Amino acid sequence: MEIQWYPGHMTKARRQMQEDLKLIDLIIELLDARIPASSRNPDIRSLGNGKSRLIIMNKADLADERATAEWESCFKDEGVPVMTVDSRRRADLRSLRPFIDEACKERIERNIRRGFKNRPIRAMVVGIPNVGKSTFINTVAGRASAKTGNRPGVTKGKQWIHLGKGLDLLDTPGILWPKFEDPSVGTALALIGSISKDVLNRDELALELIGFLLREYPGTLAEHYQSEEDRPAEKILASIAEARGCIAKGGAPDESKAADLLLDEFRNGRLGRISLERPGASMIETGRG
Repeated sequence: MEIQWYPGHMTKARRQMQEDLKLIDLIIELLDARIPASSRNPDIRSLGNGKSRLIIMNKADLADERATAEWESCFKDEGVPVMTVDSRRRADLRSLRPFIDEACKERIERNIRRGFKNRPIRAMVVGIPNVGKSTFINTVAGRASAKTGNRPGVTKGKQWIHLGKGLDLLDTPGILWPKFEDPSVGTALALIGSISKDVLNRDELALELIGFLLREYPGTLAEHYQSEEDRPAEKILASIAEARGCIAKGGAPDESKAADLLLDEFRNGRLGRISLERPGASMIETGRG
């Protein structure tokens, strides 16, 4: 499934981010724990070369715990501090400050040597659309400081949030990169809702998800939709429509409505804790063959 989506405002946001990097000490990059590789923007890595980094694997409550543990080890091997969180839970973020201090250890020590003991850490919060940056900031701040929404493109411009206790956060719009070289990256981003539904064939995307679940999480569709799994994805989608009462005029299964339902239930975690990637390889096979 070939997907490319790069709205014009992302070019402007990328330029603004490049300018703002001069102002900050630390990049906090939020990744979606279900797709840590595909949600890691290569532009951010190149633009922020030389800056301290902290990776937050967000939405860990939706991801396969075994895969998340593998990713955590992978990032630690890179020498990058990493946290796994559900950013809606304040308890998950109580240990944030020690991670920030670890990531900025050299800068903090340099400031102390120069006599700047109370200089705040200025951190830029970055990530792809719909990864949960604004929810993360609001939870850390303990108040509604940033706009949130369950769709890509809610944050339109930068917002400074002054938290006190020596920490300032800069919220930024979610940005992708101009071209997905690997088609599976676009599919993964579409599956978690980081690409506008207006540019997607949701029926085809649902068939991709069904194929993935049959390979990697057998029994999931049978358990949740009482669907026999030893048949083509198109037949399974029709059976989901029938099981959930998605019926079009004339009594035929409404497969488009069933596709929306399946994608929404995957994204909301109703199908269980599911990861689409593991270190070293995507588990998504584009095209159902």
